[in-house]
Amino acid sequence: MKQQLKTIILAAGKGTRFKSEVPKVLHCLAGKPVLDYVLDVAEAVGSLTTYVVVGHQAEKVSEAVGARATIVLQKEQLGTAHAVKMCAPYFRDEAGLVLVMCGDTPLLDQSIVRRLAGKHRRMGAAVTVLTCTLEDPSGYGRIIRDVKGDFAAIREHKDARMEELNIREINTGVYCFNVKELFLAIGDVKANTKKKEYYLTDIIELFLKRGLVVETLLTEDWTANLGLNTRVDLALAESILRKKILEQLMSDGVTIIDPATTYVENDVMIGQDTIIYPCTYIHHNVKVGKNCSVGPFARLRPGTRLANNVAVGNFAEVSRSVLGDGVNMKHFSFLGDTTVGRGANIGCGTVTANYDGKNKNKTLVGAEAFIGCDSVLIAPVRIGRGAKVGAGSVVMAGRDIPAGKLAVGIPARVIKKV
Repeated sequence: MKQQLKTIILAAGKGTRFKSEVPKVLHCLAGKPVLDYVLDVAEAVGSLTTYVVVGHQAEKVSEAVGARATIVLQKEQLGTAHAVKMCAPYFRDEAGLVLVMCGDTPLLDQSIVRRLAGKHRRMGAAVTVLTCTLEDPSGYGRIIRDVKGDFAAIREHKDARMEELNIREINTGVYCFNVKELFLAIGDVKANTKKKEYYLTDIIELFLKRGLVVETLLTEDWTANLGLNTRVDLALAESILRKKILEQLMSDGVTIIDPATTYVENDVMIGQDTIIYPCTYIHHNVKVGKNCSVGPFARLRPGTRLANNVAVGNFAEVSRSVLGDGVNMKHFSFLGDTTVGRGANIGCGTVTANYDGKNKNKTLVGAEAFIGCDSVLIAPVRIGRGAKVGAGSVVMAGRDIPAGKLAVGIPARVIKKV
């Protein structure tokens, strides 16, 4: 019978080097908080319950986590072993396995974690440690092995001897534990003499002394280990994740003219044969249909939906709007909180004035409607099917243009049927 799996995510640190009032794990990466990526991994590998250990700005982190996990408070940040120990009351009389991961490792791949848990089950280990090799292992805990190549210890960088600093195999901070063995030994971990903190790595040496099985899994994916300690790390993670997103889109049939200048966030869906031109930014929660063209220098903000054969051209911005099949919005325009019907034309320089100082109001543009250049549509407003708005016109709030009519002027007035 497969052992049950639970997860502990360590997210109590201050992230001092970020120099930010925002908790490190809540900084955004490709459109969503760093911590969300680690929660995604826990859910993807089948964690029955996930515990997030919080400390610094606990209320903000707890609010962001919501119902996705159980919050465990670490009032004093006394190290990783101490953080795990805070979870002990939730594991009384529990069996099975528990993953321990850091909340600032957003590039950790779920397939690697599955392999880690799988090897742990097969080997019947007390703990299995995820390791990788780095060209420059500075700052990371080293994996110490005996003359036979078997695991012997994890040595933190600051505690390592000169010869140990040359070791390139490092600890990623991802572990799979036997629940009973973990919480039987966690109270025996002693405080580090230099930092007066309790290291989770020390529990592994306790396991070895007690004759328990300790295993490792080596991954070649060095990004699994990328913890975000500075904003430079955050930028590096962003570039790695953005590259993966673009490569996946291209493999799905999307043309990206210049990946180096194209920014697409997480959870974006784009249909086949759509072309994304350079210097385009597509935020999360955006869907683009087939055979569309976007950019150059375009921005699609969250909540935007483009149907098929839509053209959003240079220096155009769309926010929380729906553009139907065949809509043309070629350049220098802004649509916010707008629904545009099939085949409509949005002329150069068109702006929907959707914000009145208090509320975001909606604009409806009917199918086959034609909005002339430099028009302003002051929401809430409705442009009927097949109606036309003359160039430079201002359609005032509440002054709807009936279907098939032509309106011009400031303010726009209906002058005839189209």
